[in-house]
Amino acid sequence: MGRCDVPQYRNALPQLSGDVFLTDAGVETDLIFNHGIEIREFAAHTLLPTPQGREALTRYFEGFLDLARDTNTGFILDSVTWKAHAHWAASLGADTAELRAANDDSIRFIADLRARHSANAKPIVLNAVIGPRGDAYRPEGTIAMEAAEEYFFEQLGWLAATDADMVTALTFNQAGEAAGLARAARTVGMPAVVSFTVETNGALPTGQSLAEAIAQVDEATNSSPAYYMINCAHPDHFAGVLADAPWARRIRGVRANASRRSHAELNDSPTLDSGDPRELAGQYRELAERMPWLNVFGGCCGSDLRHLTEIARALPGPRRATA
Repeated sequence: MGRCDVPQYRNALPQLSGDVFLTDAGVETDLIFNHGIEIREFAAHTLLPTPQGREALTRYFEGFLDLARDTNTGFILDSVTWKAHAHWAASLGADTAELRAANDDSIRFIADLRARHSANAKPIVLNAVIGPRGDAYRPEGTIAMEAAEEYFFEQLGWLAATDADMVTALTFNQAGEAAGLARAARTVGMPAVVSFTVETNGALPTGQSLAEAIAQVDEATNSSPAYYMINCAHPDHFAGVLADAPWARRIRGVRANASRRSHAELNDSPTLDSGDPRELAGQYRELAERMPWLNVFGGCCGSDLRHLTEIARALPGPRRATA
């Protein structure tokens, strides 16, 4: 299925200007734990085929789009394609054609949402999300850059034929896999963002430091990622390793977990730990004041519209990136 229009921001991502942009929060954990909506295999794209699922996703995203309007910020609108790739085909009972259709439908869905919120004063960027192969918390094996480049080329090819403005490798846990995705994204002409997850010590689950991971990806890709992010970890887990250094200035965004629990603890917990939204917002403000080049702010597991509302209120006033 081809796109109906030329992607609006693919050749010039507006968040690179340094203006503040929000994202959504933890879509799966919010819908499952706060709204009682079952998500098969934790794959949110499986909600799109039913009217009830589609309406749940619409209500969820429209709350954040309204927040962006009310706070006069830009918004990065994610597709629900984190698990819509071949690694998960067997568990989802989906073939290649069905996975491609899910990617197409997810981008059409967010494109329609953007059109309905065209009154927002600041840009709304369509962001195609891709998750890693295997468990984001526990790498199932080392994935070589070349293998990852070949693997992700399929899903990126599908997304390049849609209206998506960019792609984000979300919750990636190893540098080689991230570099492979970034290389494949460059080949298909999609701006790419790499968002790493870290453990409670601020290092990737592989043990590699965040600084080393960013340096490795940049070296392997000629610095092709538009920028980097950190997601699926609490600020207490990574704030201490961030510094005013060239590698840290490549990080523009944060999507933190609401909980201080480790990945292992979160995996084993039958209940949701939503933390303290105001405390989390204060930690975001501290990060934004210490690292004024940060300008993309959202949430991850356990967070919802309450957290993003507090974060948006707590952020320093409009500012430009200094990187």
